[in-house]
Amino acid sequence: MTNILISGASIAGTSIAYWLRRHGFTPTVVERAPSIREGGYKVDIRGKALDVVERMGILDRVRARSTDMRVATHYDARGRKVAAMDADLFGGREGDDEEIMRGDLNEILYDLTRDEVEYLFDDSITSVSEDGLVTFERSPARRFDLVIGADGVHSNTRRIVFGDESRFIRDLGYRVSISTVPNTLGLDREEAVHAAPGRTANIYSTRHDTSAKALFMWSSTEPYDYRDVAQQKRQLAEAMAGVGWKVPELLAAVGEARDFYFDSISQIHMDRWSRGRVALLGDAAYCASPASGQGTSLALVGAYVLAGEIASHARIEDAFAAYEREMRPFVDKNQKLGPVNVKGMVIPSKFAIWFQLRMIKLMPHMPGRDKMIERVTGPIREAAVAITLKDYQAGHQRTQA
Repeated sequence: MTNILISGASIAGTSIAYWLRRHGFTPTVVERAPSIREGGYKVDIRGKALDVVERMGILDRVRARSTDMRVATHYDARGRKVAAMDADLFGGREGDDEEIMRGDLNEILYDLTRDEVEYLFDDSITSVSEDGLVTFERSPARRFDLVIGADGVHSNTRRIVFGDESRFIRDLGYRVSISTVPNTLGLDREEAVHAAPGRTANIYSTRHDTSAKALFMWSSTEPYDYRDVAQQKRQLAEAMAGVGWKVPELLAAVGEARDFYFDSISQIHMDRWSRGRVALLGDAAYCASPASGQGTSLALVGAYVLAGEIASHARIEDAFAAYEREMRPFVDKNQKLGPVNVKGMVIPSKFAIWFQLRMIKLMPHMPGRDKMIERVTGPIREAAVAITLKDYQAGHQRTQA
């Protein structure tokens, strides 16, 4: 068993391509986009994911591309500064935790693999047979020993092999939209935030970035088509209508953005992550939602574990079973963060907003400050380290299909 197809040149996909190559396999990555996706939003790397990045030899490169965020400042509807807090605390980070733009991490991982791994861009899978024959939209059909779906929450691989996503997606009742906009506020490694009942607007600019990202989150269960951008922009505009501060001009800028992103804040829950010779990885298998802050870490750790178990077992059934045994408790712990965290990101009432901002202002002067901080960072830290990483480099076997 040698040839392995990976669907999705995501963080999960490029990471497992790296590890499979290290174990002596021949991975091929197919990606629907015409190139590695740039831009995106800020992502966190914590706990055991930092260990994985270090084992890949790219920790210094990741730290060099750190967002270096300094402060999160809250504004009222009239644009007055009402509270501020350290950016790491705002993002639930502590210690060695790292934050990087998703596109920067994608670029680092692609550079790590591009000379050793075949990439098929501007293409996608259309079918996978039981004997490993894969057909594509553009490329000729090819036979692979294994197929790994690392193609995100709306996974094409999962749909083909496991069925419609409605069986597995769990909508947490919120929507999120992110776009690149001009940095008209002149932000320098700062997040500027405005909260209204059930709606939050955030614009931030990171180190080495002359533009900014506009992020909106709001309570909603309104149906939408994840492929219909015009519909999504209408829903965003309707959701944020009447919100003050800089929201009207941000919405106008989003209307011109080329990298508009919109989705539900959802999780993926599946009884099994594999079927036959196909396994799912990252958001495709166990999306924890952006609200968890752990999606990137789950992708990095999952890629390390899945590749290692494939290399360590004589039978693919045993490899996939071991992958699930290792990852399930870690995934469960991290998925529990999402529904809790999102309630602090989108606040339902004016009183709750007032109370949260009051606590932020008083926190530096309160005797129980450390305990309050621990309530924020403690559960994230515990989830981030809730797995023991094996040393798969020592004496692995080749898996047989």
